[in-house]
Amino acid sequence: MTLKEFLNKGDVFAKNSGARLVEVREGYAIAEMTVTEEHLNAGGVCQGGALFTLADLAFAAISNSRGKLTFGLENTITFLRSAVVGDRLIAEATETLNHHKIPYCEIKVRNQNGDLVCVMTGIAYRKEKDMEFESLQ
Repeated sequence: MTLKEFLNKGDVFAKNSGARLVEVREGYAIAEMTVTEEHLNAGGVCQGGALFTLADLAFAAISNSRGKLTFGLENTITFLRSAVVGDRLIAEATETLNHHKIPYCEIKVRNQNGDLVCVMTGIAYRKEKDMEFESLQ
């Protein structure tokens, strides 16, 4: 099983939210989600938790792309623009620092027009345990 398949299947919360990984490379990942009525908050726009879930799925992919079991330690998200029903959101994650224990990553979520919706940064912790996957993609 690939890392992409493992996370798309195993991250049940992200899967149930409609988020899915479409690309995974060492230190890089893309996840996508289309905003539906189930993602809306009381103000009629995409709920922040849905945006965080999408960004977090991409963060999980790049954090684990080095072959070691890695968990998030801290995330900061800044919401810049609302997303509405029908928006196709793309989370592009890059590993800014490939530290052997504490990698640092940046995730930018854009809509189908390329407009920046939110930015998340993440710090993770790499354990000694190997991840069991055949390949990334």
